[in-house]
Amino acid sequence: MIALWHRCGLVRPWNPPREDIARAAGKENSELLVGMCDGRPIATVMVGHDGHRGWLYYLAVEPEVRRRGIGRAMVRAAEGWLAARGVPKVQLLVRAENAATTAFYRRIGYREQPVVVLGRFLADAR
Repeated sequence: MIALWHRCGLVRPWNPPREDIARAAGKENSELLVGMCDGRPIATVMVGHDGHRGWLYYLAVEPEVRRRGIGRAMVRAAEGWLAARGVPKVQLLVRAENAATTAFYRRIGYREQPVVVLGRFLADAR
């Protein structure tokens, strides 16, 4: 999965993928969904929630199998996971420079929300 995330350009130094997997996999309020083909992961999406809002992370589809509906199927599976837990809304963040990903989400019904995202690395808060 981590190699797939690297191929898809999802890994950033401040988000170590092994730590992100450990935070999410098999927990009560999060899961890592994996699409497999011939014994190897070709798609992933991490999904989690706070009870009110669901969040999607690490949506990845192997580059050579894109545009076959796999990304859409992974998003719908994550939405189903959230719906089964009574979560009424799903959200995600897309880097501003990632126009292709923004276009993908718009095609499947996602819209920009009137919010400002603020953040801070807790290690810097000392």
